[in-house]
Amino acid sequence: MNLDILAVHAAQSPDRTALVDDAGRRRSYAELNARANRAAAALSGLGLAAGERCAHIHHNCIEGFELGHALRKLGAVSTPMNTRLRGAEIAYLLNDSGARVVVAGPEYTAAVDEARPQVEDAGRRRWLALGDGAPPPGWQAYEEVLAAAAADAEPPGRGVVGAPTMIYTAGTTGNPKGAFRGGGVDVGVAASWMAAFGFSSEDVHLLAGPSYHSAPGVFSGLQQLIGATTVVLRRFDPETALRLIAEHRVTTTFMAPILVRRILDLPDAVRLAHDVSSIRCVIVAAAPFAADLKRRAVEFLGPHVFEFYGATETGLVTLITPDDLLRKPHSCGRVLPGVEIRLLDDDGEEVPEGQPGELWARSPGVFTEYHNRPEATARNRRDGFFTVGDVAWRDEEGFIHICDRKVDMVISGGVNIYPAEIEAVLHGHPAVEDCAVIGVPDSEWGESLKAVVKLQPGSDAGERELIGFVGERLAAYKRPRSVDFVDDFPRDAAGKLLKRLLRDRYWTEAGRQV
Repeated sequence: MNLDILAVHAAQSPDRTALVDDAGRRRSYAELNARANRAAAALSGLGLAAGERCAHIHHNCIEGFELGHALRKLGAVSTPMNTRLRGAEIAYLLNDSGARVVVAGPEYTAAVDEARPQVEDAGRRRWLALGDGAPPPGWQAYEEVLAAAAADAEPPGRGVVGAPTMIYTAGTTGNPKGAFRGGGVDVGVAASWMAAFGFSSEDVHLLAGPSYHSAPGVFSGLQQLIGATTVVLRRFDPETALRLIAEHRVTTTFMAPILVRRILDLPDAVRLAHDVSSIRCVIVAAAPFAADLKRRAVEFLGPHVFEFYGATETGLVTLITPDDLLRKPHSCGRVLPGVEIRLLDDDGEEVPEGQPGELWARSPGVFTEYHNRPEATARNRRDGFFTVGDVAWRDEEGFIHICDRKVDMVISGGVNIYPAEIEAVLHGHPAVEDCAVIGVPDSEWGESLKAVVKLQPGSDAGERELIGFVGERLAAYKRPRSVDFVDDFPRDAAGKLLKRLLRDRYWTEAGRQV
């Protein structure tokens, strides 16, 4: 659709607040559109054209939204970088994406500079630094580049609703893959998502998670699509999130389960000091959402909690509404309108109701391809359906239950075991703050189950107690054979547990891999 939705909002509601950050800075829709136009003109002047990549690494910020709109207006490809990347990881992403322009926040110019010696054709790329003050050597100041563009600059490209993006997915093995979406989120799909959550232009949305991940970026982008207000939390802090909800009367937000937990684990005196009664829609996804955590979330936030299942590659696939969240605490909901799924066994045959199978999804929300990875795209695509390797089963009411990632499945003595089921039980133990169940080497069974547990402060539950707790609730073969205790878990900024990093130590010590 050849429509610049930001320009429409700027014309129809110029003074409406589009963005406000946690430092109190604001942009009206008119101001945001004007800045995005200048940024588009400036980037075009640097040689960035439609279809070319702009890689950017920064905390959540107003300038990130300006940049995103500028790239949309140009038809250039927004390529966000995980802020935890360093050195060779950054160089790999820049080389693989072929980014012509690189934009970095002031906290990340040094990390990008560390990668530059490994970046191909570094001299041909343009390097822009966000922030005030003089940029480091080898960088141009973003603000100076914008200031050099005409004040009434019009974007030289197409003003479109959707825009191409390429988000690099965290690889379970090897380097991450660039999930390329040629036209952004389909407009019809976006409309169906907004209807499912009841979004309106009167909403105030809190951007809580890092915008370089799909879901936080998509949900804050939908607010711009309908002309609502987005409150930008630079880096997640649970008490600051509550303060912003109360101060700005936030109505909607997206959070990964780990962020919800961090809010709920605040001392009562801190948590209850903030008025969250304005909230009417809290969307949770990106990692397993334990049943006990759902109950606690509803107790604090009210019956306003939604959960969906989806992926960068597939978009939203299923949704469970507040009406069913606690009635079906182990489900991620029913398939959304316009989405088809298949649950297939290893032979590609549909599994019967109640049996686990690999989940394949087809809809207009499915991405285009993995950049430079035709073999990976072909391997995961079948008849227009795409899979990211998750295993699920369907109950008699049509609700989908995710078992686990196929790569996380443990095969012990020839039996398939899905750790997520065991983790859900462990999360119900009052002493467990966080946990993961993995397969470790076993000379007799090939793999055996190990629980890795972080205890609540002051708790002293031991290995025998936790193994017994699971054994009372699940079949004996699903009971962990051992428990290790840790102070923390490797997670990315979106809250996804990096199980590979947990498993690697045990398999490396054994001198073999799964």
